[in-house]
Amino acid sequence: MYKIDFKNPVSVHFIGIGGISMSGLAQILVKEGFKVSGSDQASSNLTKDLEAVGCRISYPQAKENITDDIDVVVYTAAIHPDNPEFMEAKNKNIPMLTRAELLGQIMQNYPSAINVAGTHGKTTTTSMLTEIFMAANTDPTISVGGILNSIGGNVRVGSSDIFITEACEYTNSFLSFNPTTNIILNVKADHLDFFKDLDDIRHSFKLFVEKLPDNVGTLIINSDIEDYTYFFKDKHCHVITFGSDPSKSMYSAKDITYDEFGCCTYTLIKDGVDVDSIKLSVPGIHNVYNSLAAIATAQNEGIDLSFIKQGLLNFTGTNRRFQKKGEFNGVTVIDDYAHHPDEIEATLDSAKHYPHKTTWCVFQPHTYTRTKSLMDEFATALSKADKVILAKIYAARETDDLGISSADLANKIKALGKECYYIDTFEGIEEFLQKNCINGDLLITMGAGDIVKVGEDLVNNQ
Repeated sequence: MYKIDFKNPVSVHFIGIGGISMSGLAQILVKEGFKVSGSDQASSNLTKDLEAVGCRISYPQAKENITDDIDVVVYTAAIHPDNPEFMEAKNKNIPMLTRAELLGQIMQNYPSAINVAGTHGKTTTTSMLTEIFMAANTDPTISVGGILNSIGGNVRVGSSDIFITEACEYTNSFLSFNPTTNIILNVKADHLDFFKDLDDIRHSFKLFVEKLPDNVGTLIINSDIEDYTYFFKDKHCHVITFGSDPSKSMYSAKDITYDEFGCCTYTLIKDGVDVDSIKLSVPGIHNVYNSLAAIATAQNEGIDLSFIKQGLLNFTGTNRRFQKKGEFNGVTVIDDYAHHPDEIEATLDSAKHYPHKTTWCVFQPHTYTRTKSLMDEFATALSKADKVILAKIYAARETDDLGISSADLANKIKALGKECYYIDTFEGIEEFLQKNCINGDLLITMGAGDIVKVGEDLVNNQ
């Protein structure tokens, strides 16, 4: 396999450079002196940022973009073998790396490589760590799966030995990584278009733990995960636990209270001893546990608690994570990336502590596979809203609708006694909301697709 060496910068071409992760990796290589080119289907803010720092980006993808001066080509799982650039790189025998392989090799250039994994909470926890490590002036390099305003995007390139990134389990990407510290926030059934079942997912997370170097690696794991010792019982590494039960968690919380916007303050417990009061600037009890993971990680890296407290207070959220978009007709509009039942439940629980009259949830299911396999769980989670509107399923990479639609999910929700509507166009959804939402209501657009446009249209066109 081709090896990326920061001491020997070469010419790297990214097929699909506009993706949130690919663009971040490209930014890191640019700042390390590499010559970077790439391609995508259309221009975006991320590709414009890359062009501004000297990247040559072509639209759309074409075999002519694979020039003879390219030393290595990087591609994502979304790129098929019949892609013209993929085929041309193969024809020219240019070395090729997947996105995950490149990320794993970048890690090898950092003595401290921290990976944040879990079915959900990765972006938020990575962002919390970013704020903490910046508050402590450690000058880390960060790759985060969302836009974080404090670093002006999704990547920060520092000059220290610390690298912090998200570690996604889909297609076993994180098994290409080379971590020194692994964080596991939770392990739930998801990505069932790739994994066979929950046991298959758990096995992958166990393999992820095995990537840690023997004796010197550190695992930071949520002790609320069922049979959490399964993941490390055969591994020689340092284990730090966090969770809701102080009897089996090194880090836990008590005396949790909410402010008027649903943000929590709690007493930090370490090894059964009350340590200090921690205040968060993001809503929801799920963020208490994300913050415990961040605190455990930061303290393991030697960061003083004063910097940890300041960093957590500084963190006000990333784009599409309970993000306030504005108001229309006195209705507050929030957008959230939640697309798994557990995430939906956490977001709607957070909303209960936010000032409002009626909670409207406009949900866009993400992929047919996930919707079909978790249909009952989606219905139960969405029923936490006062009123639900469903958009058409966002197919993403899938072409087979499996014989289902959002109408099936709507019927499940109605059977639970909840007011629910299926409206198959964004225009129809916006018109319905304009007529039915009243001053003081809370509207949450939710999903991993493009449902964010609904809230933005309502705010911008009032």
